Amino acid sequence: MKKSIPFNTPFILGLTLLLSTQAKAETLQLDEMLVETGREKDLIGTTGSASQGVVSQAQFEYRPLSRNGELLEIIPGALATQHSGSGKANQYFLRGFNLDHGTDFTTYVDGIPMNMPSHTHGQGYMDINSVIPELVKNIEYGKGPYYAEVGDFSSAGYTKMFSINQLPEALLKFTGGEFGYYRTLAANSNKIGSGNLLYAGEFNSYNGVWQQPEDSKKFNGLLRYTLDKDNWGMSINGKGYSNSWMATNQIAQTLVDNGTLGLYAAMDPSDGGKTNRYSLATQLWNKGDNWKNDAHVYALYYDVDLFSNFTGYLDNPVNGDQIHQFEHRVQTGGTIEHTRYQKLLGFELDNTVGFQLRHDEILGLGLDHTVNRQYSSTVSHSKISETTAGVYLKNQTYWHEKVRTIAGLRGDVVDNEVTVLDTATHDPSVNAANSGHAGKALVSPKLSLVIGPWFNTEYFINGGFGYHSNDARGTTLQRDPNTGTALDSNSARISPMVRSRGAETGLRSHFIKGLNSTLAFWWLESNQELVFTGDAGTTEIKGKSHRYGLEWTNYYKPTDWLTLDADFALTSAHYLVIPEGETNSYVPNSVGRVITTGATVVAPNGLFGTVRLRHFGDMPLDTSGLYRTNATNVINMGLGYKQKKYKLEVDMFNVFDSATNDISYAYQYAYPAGASPETGLMKHPIEPRMVRATITIGF
Repeated sequence: MKKSIPFNTPFILGLTLLLSTQAKAETLQLDEMLVETGREKDLIGTTGSASQGVVSQAQFEYRPLSRNGELLEIIPGALATQHSGSGKANQYFLRGFNLDHGTDFTTYVDGIPMNMPSHTHGQGYMDINSVIPELVKNIEYGKGPYYAEVGDFSSAGYTKMFSINQLPEALLKFTGGEFGYYRTLAANSNKIGSGNLLYAGEFNSYNGVWQQPEDSKKFNGLLRYTLDKDNWGMSINGKGYSNSWMATNQIAQTLVDNGTLGLYAAMDPSDGGKTNRYSLATQLWNKGDNWKNDAHVYALYYDVDLFSNFTGYLDNPVNGDQIHQFEHRVQTGGTIEHTRYQKLLGFELDNTVGFQLRHDEILGLGLDHTVNRQYSSTVSHSKISETTAGVYLKNQTYWHEKVRTIAGLRGDVVDNEVTVLDTATHDPSVNAANSGHAGKALVSPKLSLVIGPWFNTEYFINGGFGYHSNDARGTTLQRDPNTGTALDSNSARISPMVRSRGAETGLRSHFIKGLNSTLAFWWLESNQELVFTGDAGTTEIKGKSHRYGLEWTNYYKPTDWLTLDADFALTSAHYLVIPEGETNSYVPNSVGRVITTGATVVAPNGLFGTVRLRHFGDMPLDTSGLYRTNATNVINMGLGYKQKKYKLEVDMFNVFDSATNDISYAYQYAYPAGASPETGLMKHPIEPRMVRATITIGF
C-alpha cells in the first residue's frame, strides 16, 4: 500500500476556503442526521462506509441485557464477555481482534473518551459500567480506520454514546433475579429556566453463580443540564460511579475434569477489586447559515485496585501468585470542531477542521505481589504524565448527484514522561534506566468513495491509516523490573505508537421495503501487536498481523409490531510471519465466526416478547492452534407487558444452560502448592440459566 493518498483539487481548495463565507449548501451532515435515527431508518446518503450505523434507545429498549458491556453488541460482529467480576471492564472481540479491554476499539460517552492509555491492567482499558443504559439516547458506531475524527484505539472501530436530555416522565425501575441480583434506578427531569435538568441514581448488587459470592455493589449517579436554542446550545454533565466486588478468575480445565475444583470454584477466593470514577463535562455548540461549531471539555478522576491470580502457584509454590494492580489518575481534555458548508466551482463541499487534546496525569501506578490481598513485594511503581494531541481535516465533496468523496487527514502526537518510583530490587540504576521521556508523531490519511444510490442501494470504497498508542512504561523500559537485568534491544524502548492500515468495500441497501442490509469485505494490517504485560511489568512484541473478513447485516421491520435482525461476521487473523519456535501463525483468541440474530414482537395491546441468539465459533488459544475453544451459543429471551405508566418484564438469560461453554485461555499454571507446572487450558465458564424480573413505573 502506498504511503500517502493523493487528494483531489476541490479538497485542497475547500480547505483553503474553510474560514471564508460562502452560500449555504443544501447538504446534510452525518452527525446531525444520525442523532435522530436508528437501524430501521434509511441511512443512504448519510454515512461514509457500509460499516457505519446507529442504534437508538427504541432498538435496545426490549433487548435483555445482563451487563452494560452488552450495549456494544449492538455493533454487528462485536462480542462482550465478562470475567473476573462485574466491576471489571468487559473483554471485547471484533474483526478478529481479542481487544482485551479495548486496545483497538474506542468509545466516547457524551464526548469523553473512555479508553485509558497506560492503564494498570491493559492498554486502552475501557470500562463502561458507569453508563446507565436507560438514559442512552443513541449509539453511533463505525468500523475500520477510515474516520478522521477518531484517533487512538480506533483501528478496529469506534462507538459514540449520547445521553438523553429529558424524560417524558419520572421513572422508578426495580429488577430482582436469581443469584442475588438486585437493581434499582430512579430518574427524572425538570424544566429549570430555559433548560432541562436530568438527574438519576442507580444501585446494583449481585452475588453471582460462583462458590465465592461476588458481593458486587455498584453505585451510579448523574446530573445533566441542557439548553437547546434555535442556533446554539449547551450541556453540563456530572457523573459519579463506584463499584466493589469479589472475583472468580479462570481455573485450570484439568482441575475441573479430575474433580479437584468445581466448575464455579475459585483458585484464589481473595481475588477481586474496587474502582471509582467521577467526571464533569460540558458541550457548547452554535451554528449559522453555512457553518457550525462544536466544543467538548471534560475532567475526571479515576482509580482502581485489582487483585488477580492467573497462574495459581506457578511462581510461588507456597503463597501463590496473586498480584495487585492499582492506579490513580486525573484526566482532562477536550475537542473543538468547526464545519463550513460551501460551494466551489459548482461542487458542494462540507469542510471540517478539528483539534483534540488529552492529558492523563497518573499519580500512582503499580504492580505488587500479594497474598490474600496483603502486600508481599513490589514489582513496579511509577508515575506517568501522558499527553496526546490530534488535529484533523475532513472534506466531503458532492461531485455528482450519485458520487461523493470523503477525504481526511489526521495528525497525532503522543508525549510520555515516565518516573519509576520503586522496583523489587530497590536498585537506583534500574529506576533511572526505566524512567524517561518518549514521544512520537503520526500522520494518517483517509479516503472514501461513495456512489449511488441505484435501486435504493449505495456502494462504498474506503481506505485509511490508524494507530493505537502503547503503554508509556514500555516506551522507556530498558531493564526487567523483576530482576534488574538489561533487556535486549528488541524489548527496550518500544514505540509509543503502532501504525495500522485498512481497506473496505461494501454496500448498503434498502431495496426491499422494511429491510436494511449492509455487506462489507474488509482488510486490516497492524505493524505490531505490542502489549505491556502488567502481570510482569514488561513489554511483549507480538509481531505484524493481518486480518480480513466479511460482514453481512440485516434489520427487517415488515410490520409495526415485528422486528427481525440477523448479523453475520467471518474473519481470518494471522501473523505475517510464523513466530520463532511455533508451527503456525494464528493470532490467539481471534474469533473467526460471529452470528447474532433476534426477533422482537410488540403487540398493540402492550404485550411484547423477544428472543436473541448469540453464536461465536471456536478460536485458537495459541499461535500453533494446538489449543482451541469450542463454539458457544447463548440464547436470551424476554416477555412483558407495557402500558403508559408501567412496564412489567421477565428476562431469561442463557435459556439452554450452556455451563460447558466458557471463555478460555492457554496458560501455564501450577496447582496445588508445590505441584509441577504444566501448560493447558484455563477456563471461565459462562453463567448458567438465570431469570430476572423488572417493574418500571412512570410518574
